[in-house]
Amino acid sequence: MKRYGVTALAALIWLTAPVVSHAAAEPTPPAEQEKRDSKETDKQEKPKPESKLWTSRHQIRLGGRAIDYEATTGTLLMKNAQDEPIALFGFTAYVRQGQDARTRPIVFAYNGGPGSASAWLHMGILGPRRAVIEDLASNTRGPFKLVDNEYAFLDRADLVLIDPVGTGFSRPAGKAEGKQFWGVDNDIKSVSDFIVRYLGEYRRWASPKFVLGESYGGIRTGGVTYDLLTRHNVALNGIILVSPYLDFVGGTAGLNTDAGDANFLSTYAATAWYHKALNPQPPELLPFLREVEQWIDAVYHPILYKGARATPEERRAALEGLAKYTGVSASYWDAANLRVDENRFLQELMRAQGKTIGRIDSRFAGGMPNKLAEDTAFDPYASAVAPAIVATYNAYVRDELNVRSDQKYELSAGLYRDWDQTHVQPDTNGQKVPYANVLPDISYAMTMNPKMKVLVQSGYFDLACPYGTVNHAIDQLNITPELRRNVRLEYYEAGHMMYVHPGSMGKFSDDIKTFIDENAK
Repeated sequence: MKRYGVTALAALIWLTAPVVSHAAAEPTPPAEQEKRDSKETDKQEKPKPESKLWTSRHQIRLGGRAIDYEATTGTLLMKNAQDEPIALFGFTAYVRQGQDARTRPIVFAYNGGPGSASAWLHMGILGPRRAVIEDLASNTRGPFKLVDNEYAFLDRADLVLIDPVGTGFSRPAGKAEGKQFWGVDNDIKSVSDFIVRYLGEYRRWASPKFVLGESYGGIRTGGVTYDLLTRHNVALNGIILVSPYLDFVGGTAGLNTDAGDANFLSTYAATAWYHKALNPQPPELLPFLREVEQWIDAVYHPILYKGARATPEERRAALEGLAKYTGVSASYWDAANLRVDENRFLQELMRAQGKTIGRIDSRFAGGMPNKLAEDTAFDPYASAVAPAIVATYNAYVRDELNVRSDQKYELSAGLYRDWDQTHVQPDTNGQKVPYANVLPDISYAMTMNPKMKVLVQSGYFDLACPYGTVNHAIDQLNITPELRRNVRLEYYEAGHMMYVHPGSMGKFSDDIKTFIDENAK
């Protein structure tokens, strides 16, 4: 019953009640009256959270053919086991018309963060419309432009872009709170539940199914893959890991872990090569990186492991190699005890020129507000690209997808600050590991579902999830040699979001289309 119904009923009861005389009463103290008013308000029925969906029809030409598709954007109401509302889960789905849903592939995709909405992938490469991003430039001055996306894969598969709770238009609902979703395992569970809900709501159970995750989306995808299989009996045809973060320890520099520190060095070298900070300057990137990778295995990683046991000669050789391959002086590396995280490297490499380097894409450089600072004050890549993504997405969903909402679209909610990093791996007997590592999840999922394939896409200039950390993670998968043939690695001469780099967009799209074609049957 709505509030005005309750009020009208109360008035009706008061008007028809018999008249009774009462002695004058003492006035109710304000504090007590406030409590009573509060109780009365609680008794009144609050508006129930409801899904909101907007649907529109469109057409795009891909490969010379007209593709008619339906776009659905909005939220689905998610409930717990007690049938209580817990979240309004935001998404945008693109479904080609006139297709058999039983054989039509479907791809569920999201970004990472944790706390990033899917607008990056949506406007960058996956959606049927994309933002025009000028490479190596500040995309900060309007008018911002949208164009039909010739790299979309709607000719191959349908697409559902997901915004996890707390991002995009997704919010907790009912009595639920954000903390119920903001953690490695809670996030995995909620995204898995959404996928299952979507499959049922839109009758896609029989479809070939793929999941694509970028960055922290790698952690999410590893867990979702195993969770879908074991908790929901949903087997995936394939997963696509874009610049993935898979293991907290091996994927993080600056923690005094040998693997973490060593895994970043090849991208330090790629960055120094790009900015011509090496002396001598190697003529080509890839032969140079193969040389650096061999040196890391033969010299750098072993000396990190030895620590104080390394001889003066070994340490001297390591310092000479570090200076040669990274463009940062041997004295700096020596003062840092051979370990430098990406923020310090990005600040130090071109300090003399007053420039700081991009972490998301280290081809980008920007001014250095504080030339004495050890850590970067901002990311030149993010500040150059984010305004165009935000502007084009908000205009697109309102002007072309007809979304009517005054709610803010949270592009980057910063949920990592309150994120529960612990994770229950399949091989820990239900015990939480302090820092997430989903390599066991992927290993188990691949072993239990040996037909599932894996595509991994990495950029050479990515210092958020360097390709060395990704290669190391894939090498640690506990799978048979036969299953290793199910894993395909692709590389791009771009950064974390290689899909907005003009020279990589075509390859990125072709790699995904080929992967879908090969594994959709």
